[in-house]
Amino acid sequence: MNGTYNTRQKKLIEGFLKENLSSQYTCDEISEMLKQKGTPVGKTTVYRCVERLTHEGKVRKIVGVASKSAQYQYIDEEMNCSGHMHLKCLNCGEFIHLGCDFLDGVNEHIYIHHRFKIDNSKSVLYGLCDKCSDSIQE
Repeated sequence: MNGTYNTRQKKLIEGFLKENLSSQYTCDEISEMLKQKGTPVGKTTVYRCVERLTHEGKVRKIVGVASKSAQYQYIDEEMNCSGHMHLKCLNCGEFIHLGCDFLDGVNEHIYIHHRFKIDNSKSVLYGLCDKCSDSIQE
């Protein structure tokens, strides 16, 4: 399989993720949403296609937390996700692109002192967003 391998199903899956840039979906959710739109794609095909899109650098794979399935999100070229880390709320699932100059210093420190270069496009910090944190404390 090479990078030019395109099927109708791959185009449907890529199009769906592109239309929903701000959300992340499991393969089961992608399959169900496409079915609801009248363009069903089998789960096995969805798994194969999102892995291919991830390998091509078009889709970000967000590893599941607490045994939840991995989620996938289309990488918005305008956001340049390789330049910043991300935050994900463990409660509501909000996903935040974290453009923060402070973290540039963290990346530099880790490289200089630990000889490790972070791939920010795959860096996700997990915790609670403001809304969820406030509702848990109430």
